[in-house]
Amino acid sequence: MVQSKRHGEILRLLKEEGTVTIASLADRLGVSLETVRRDVKPLTSDGSILKMHGAVGLPSIAGEAPFERRMRENADAKRVIARMVAATIRDGESIMLDTGTTTSFLARELLGHRRLTVVTNSSDIARTLATVNGNKVYMAGGELRSDSGAAFGVSAIEFVSRFSVNHAVISTGAVGAVTGVMDYDLEEAEFARMVLSRGQRSLVVTDHSKFGRQGLVQVCGFDGFSELATDRPPPRDIAAALAEAGARLSIADGESKSRPLSEDRH
Repeated sequence: MVQSKRHGEILRLLKEEGTVTIASLADRLGVSLETVRRDVKPLTSDGSILKMHGAVGLPSIAGEAPFERRMRENADAKRVIARMVAATIRDGESIMLDTGTTTSFLARELLGHRRLTVVTNSSDIARTLATVNGNKVYMAGGELRSDSGAAFGVSAIEFVSRFSVNHAVISTGAVGAVTGVMDYDLEEAEFARMVLSRGQRSLVVTDHSKFGRQGLVQVCGFDGFSELATDRPPPRDIAAALAEAGARLSIADGESKSRPLSEDRH
């Protein structure tokens, strides 16, 4: 691929995903890291793209809040996962959602449902589902984060601990075969752990890019939830860990693999 074509491909990827790491560009374009750095230099010089920490992005997107930027990343995959999960939720049921881009996509897919009871710490999810179709929305209180508009802390955890719901759903920043489900923030991990404990069905939703990542704080092991929903089959070691724990694996392309769940798993 000649340089001019690579420039076009870089811009196309950025328009689709918002931000892309230099390493990911090198892998997708089939060139070295040094070649990618040379390719992006004229694009950053003329203002077409902005260089960030080990990544590049479009100027309009780089000026957005971090949560809005994450909503653009792998958006198609997150939407497909959300659509699959929404199809498993019935009118009149209760659902608890933590803050996250995939759970926000799920909230949008639930706009066609009626009489839902929703418990969340996300102002985005609360705004999306409140006052429509006879829904009842409970939002956890606490300090609102400026980047995500979500509440965290002891008061938020205590609030959601009072509820017991049909579906407890969290999104996650990293999934590893040894470490399980992880996040990059202590308060977010603690809140997510509480959410999973409050559902008859406990579900982790994540797109394939989170597989193999190493987070900072563990949310839970693979025995801490009943189902993982994603858009592509996970690596073999993660699939094996899920199977060993008896957790169901649901893949949004229509595949579904599962083992019987123990009766006392939440």
